[in-house]
This record gives sequence, C-alpha cells and structure tokens, in this order.
Amino acid sequence: MDDLPEQVAWEILNRIKATTDKNSVSLSCKRLHKLDNEQRKSIRIGCGLNPANEALISLCTRFRNLEKIEISYSGWMSKLGQQLNDKGLDNLSATCPLLTHLTLSYCTFITDSGLTHLASCSRLSSLKLIFTPRISGFGVLSVVVGCRNLSTLHLIRCLNIATTEWLEYLGKLETLEDLCIKNCRAIGEGDLIKLGPTWNKLNKLQFEVDANYRYMKMYNRLAVDHWQKQCVPCDSMIELKLVNSIISPARGLACVLVQCKNLEKIHLDMCVGLKDSDIVGLARKSSNLKSISLRVPSDFSLPLLTNNPIRLTDECLEALARNCSKLESVRLSFSDGEFPSFSSFTLNGIVNLVLKCPIKELALDHVYSFNDLGMEALCSAEFLEVLELSRCQEISDGGLGILGQYPRIRVLKLSKCLGVSDDGLRPFVGSHKLNVLTVDDCPQISERGVQGAADSVTFRQDLSWMY
Repeated sequence: MDDLPEQVAWEILNRIKATTDKNSVSLSCKRLHKLDNEQRKSIRIGCGLNPANEALISLCTRFRNLEKIEISYSGWMSKLGQQLNDKGLDNLSATCPLLTHLTLSYCTFITDSGLTHLASCSRLSSLKLIFTPRISGFGVLSVVVGCRNLSTLHLIRCLNIATTEWLEYLGKLETLEDLCIKNCRAIGEGDLIKLGPTWNKLNKLQFEVDANYRYMKMYNRLAVDHWQKQCVPCDSMIELKLVNSIISPARGLACVLVQCKNLEKIHLDMCVGLKDSDIVGLARKSSNLKSISLRVPSDFSLPLLTNNPIRLTDECLEALARNCSKLESVRLSFSDGEFPSFSSFTLNGIVNLVLKCPIKELALDHVYSFNDLGMEALCSAEFLEVLELSRCQEISDGGLGILGQYPRIRVLKLSKCLGVSDDGLRPFVGSHKLNVLTVDDCPQISERGVQGAADSVTFRQDLSWMY
C-alpha cells in the first residue's frame, strides 16, 4: 500500500460505500486511516455515542471534512447513557465548518438554546428535525435567520412548534426548495400561505396533519370558511404530497393544485373537500404529470364540511387521461369505511385511464368496482409492468390467470385478497413470466402455492386483519 499512487489509493477508498467496510479498511494501515479521515463526508451516530458530547467532538476532530451528520436516538433508554444536549450542538457547530446537512431524530435533550448554535453554520442547507419535542418555533426561527442558504427543511412530529414567524422569514429569503411538515399540530394549511414568494421556488412540498388530533379538534366549518382566496404561483413545484389536509374551493391548497404547471408527482391522502374540479384543474395545468396517488375518504369516515359530496368520480380520471400523456404510475385507494356500493371510480373509468396513458405501474386498494372484467380489459395495456392489488375482493382465480396475457407484466403484488388462491397462481409456475411476486395475508394462497411462480417470491401470512 505504501507504493500505491495517492490518486489510486484515494479512488479505491472512494469506491467503498458501506460504512462498516470503510471503518475496517481505515484500520488496516496508517495511510488508509489518514485518507479515510480526509475523505469521510458523512456519518450517522446515535445511542452508541457515549459520553455523547465528548465522543462527538472526537469524531468531528478526526473527520475534518464532514458535510452530512445524522444523529438518531430512536429506541433510546436512559440506561444507554445521556443523549447529545445543547452543549453538544455548540461543539458541533464549532468543529464542523463544512456542515451542510444535519438530521436530528428523537433528540429529546436538545432545546431552542442548542438550536441557536447552528446559526453559525453558514453553509447549512438542509435541516431535518424528527420528534424533537423541546424545540419550538423560536428555535427554528434562529436557524432560518442565521442559515440563509437553507433550501431543505423537514419538521416531523415537532409538537412544540406553535409559532410561524419562521415561515414568513423563509418566504422573504426565497431559498427554500424542499419543505416537509408532518404532524406538527399547531401548523395548519392556512399558515402555509405565509411562505409568500417562496411558493414559486419550492420543488417539493409534503404537508401532513395528525389525523386523530384533527378529527377531535379542527374539523368544523370555520376551519375552512376563514381562509381567504389566494393566487399561489408554483411554477417550480415538481412533487406535492398532502395528507389529511382540508381542500377548500378556490382557497388555500386548492389554489396550489391548479398552479403547478411543472408537477410530476402528486399524492393526495384523505384530503377532505377534494373535488373533481380540483383534479381536473390540476390535469389541465400539469401536462408533465408522471405519478398520481389518490386515497379517498368515505362518506362515513369523516364529517361533511360542505354541502357537496367529497367523493371523486370518473370525471377526474377522464381529465387525467385526456391531459396527462406522460402519466406512468397510478395508485387509487379507498379508506376502510368505504362500502362496495359507494365506490367513486367505476371499472370503465379506471380501465380508460390505464389504456389511454402509458401506465407502467397500477395499484388498487379497496377498489371494489375492479373485478375480473377489469383484469381482462387490461390485456390491452401495452405498457403495464407492475400491478398491485390490495383488498380487491372481486378478483378471482379466473381474473388472476388472465394476467399471463399482459404483454409486459413483470411484478405482481397481492395483499388481503380473499378471492384468489393457489389455483390462480398455478399458470405462472415455471413460466418465468413474473420477475417479482409478493403475497401478503391472502388466506387462500399458501407458501407452497407461490413457489416457482416468479424469479423472486416474497410470502407472508398474518390473518389477524380478518378478525
């Protein structure tokens, strides 16, 4: 190793990706140990870091070029030693001048005081906080004010964040590209408008409301009626995910849906107030859309917020088929409360969408309208490669057998389907038609029945969901 050119040794170490392998190689000789110290750009630490503050200083001193640090205390117990605290973040900001990405997960000892130390990390562009209950909006504001290059901010289960001045400040900076807010109870849809001009810079937005908290506290007509009408330009938005959100006509997030002209991926899960007109507007504006996922609430799972029905119909599917010629992935799902007779999308609507667009991946969950006739109609889907059926109880062995006629099908996933059995999979045994077969919790399919039905088979059976 001593005779190896510097550039070759550097390239060898650079090609080793696994952290455990890097650690092992760095112990083989002093030269590689030194190179690893210079080359290491990211580390992930957690419960094994004890004493936490001192150990972190040692690591940051050894790896002088660290750019990405993830600190996770998931599964932590007091017997594992103290967690990293505010003093530890102070040490981190002082010893990692090149820090650009920081993730703090389950760091329950860190407060606003500790977070203020990050304001000195001028290069910090990504901050992710996951269940940091002692951090409030003031701590987030201190980082936003100090780190003016912040482009990614994720706040997940940060229950103590009750102020939104940091949102207004981010709106003025116009640097944010990726924003994720999940289950932060005090932050609602109406607060997002405070992003102002930054809306036009966002590439990715994920907004999720704690379902249990919302159902108990916030589902009333006033939560919708107090919104004002806005025009929100979102020219840079590529990916949008909304979960348990309120969609009010011509207000708030409804304005966002119809302004995303470059949108490629959208996920709408249990969004109350979502109407056909919202999806029609989205389809007309977002001709580049490649992936859509819709999980629709039933009439009985949520109280009504408006006089209009909250179910989507074939009208929105027709709009997607007509305007989104690049659509490749479609996922349709109904909540557990949906009854077969109330299914919003008809068989013809689903089949029409798949046949008119170059759909490669189709996933249906609790879609009772889809049956063996639908399986037969999809024989003409020349692009379909992946089919996922979950709780589609109208599919029988006969419909499953038709799958062999699909020209490009390579991946089949079945979950909680009562009507299919080993007989439906028998035509695939030894045929090499399927590359991947996944069967979860289908009571009539046995482990023996899936053997040889695909190049790679995954089988799991837990029937507790039936009882």
